[in-house]
Parts: sequence; C-alpha cells; structure tokens
Amino acid sequence: MKVIPGASDAAIADAVSLASAVSLNIETPGEKNLQKLSNRKDYIRDIIEPIKLISRLTGKGMKHSRVKQTTQFIVGAAEESDAEIVRYMGGLYDRLRMQRIYFSAYQKGLGDPSLPAENQIDADPSEVLTREHRLYQVDFLMRKYGFKDSEIIFGSDGRLSLSTDPKEVWAKNNPEAFPINVNRASKHQLLRVPGLGPVTVNRILKKRRTGKLTRIRDIGKVGTLLGKAQNYLTF
Repeated sequence: MKVIPGASDAAIADAVSLASAVSLNIETPGEKNLQKLSNRKDYIRDIIEPIKLISRLTGKGMKHSRVKQTTQFIVGAAEESDAEIVRYMGGLYDRLRMQRIYFSAYQKGLGDPSLPAENQIDADPSEVLTREHRLYQVDFLMRKYGFKDSEIIFGSDGRLSLSTDPKEVWAKNNPEAFPINVNRASKHQLLRVPGLGPVTVNRILKKRRTGKLTRIRDIGKVGTLLGKAQNYLTF
C-alpha cells in the first residue's frame, strides 16, 4: 500500500495493520534537494518522520513486524549526486530496517519547466537511465553482497561510473584484496569478486565440500561473468 507524504499517524497505523508491505517515497536525498522540486512538502515532517513511524510499527517484536517497508528515489530531478543517494540508502537500511529501495529515472520534458533537470543543456537522456541502473547495482551490493555505503566508490563529481559496474570499480580500487584462492576464500570474500553472484558463490561452496576446484571451468560454463571473475581468482 502506498502512503502519501503528510498522511496522519492514524492513517499510517491503519495502512500498516492492513497491508503486507507499505511504501512512502523518500523522493530525494535530503531536504535541500526536495526544496528544488516542491514548495508544498516538508521533508522532515511529511516524509522522514512517517518513514520512521512505519519503521517503529514494523520493528522486531512489534505486532506488525511481518509488514515490509520500501521506498523510492527519483533520480536526476534535483541534480543530486549518486553519493548523496547512496549515503541515504545506508541510513535507510542500517537504521530504519528498510527492506527494499527502488529508483526511477526522471524523464526530461515531463515536469514543470522550473525543475533543475528541465534546464540541463545538452544532457544525454540515456545517462539518467544508466544512473538508475548503477544505483540498482549498488542496492544489490548493499542488500546481497555485504557492502556498506562507505565502500562504494564515486568519481570526483560524486557520480557512479557510467562505463563500469560499481563492484568492479571497488575491486580495481582495492588490488590488495585480490587474487583470492577459490578453494579457501570465505563466502564474504567470494561475493566481492567481479562476475560472481550469490548463486555462483553458493555453487562454489557446495562443490568445495566434495573436492578441490582446479580451474575456472570447475565452477561453471565460462561466459562473460566467469571470464571476468577468473582475473581475480587463483586455484
């Protein structure tokens, strides 16, 4: 169930009691960015405090602890940086127990002419879609791979690389972490190898119980992802 910013505490409590999941869109990372988009919403009162209330109502041991909470950022509308978004993601996951964060790329030409994104000159419309994709990749790193927001690497402009996925960027900036021995590495270490996802890592751990892996083909069919991974592994 969607919760509208500014909804009363009583309405939020009712929504939590009725739904299996509730979502109030955070929209932007911080009050300063929201002020660029709306003069009607109060960021703390209408968005942050309701999100905190949902977190309390659905917390561990509470009556509605089974209810999931999600939220969504609009990417690019306020000319915010990826670093700002990722920092807020860290807080939402670590302190407010958010189950999932979504992203929606702002589409130029669909909003009020006064919005910052509408006044970008020569902006590549595909860039914001790539930004959305990179943020989803970061979300997976944080939810599934054990990365913290402080480990994500950005350019000097606070943006994620458009040409390289964030996991590979981290690996290239942490050469001391590689190569790792596929037969001895922990699950945490394996999940940090570019090209290895949770399914492949679980397969490696399962195969290690019955014998030693001696080559990349022992893991699976060598395609683009395993081809990338072998540069970071020893056997």
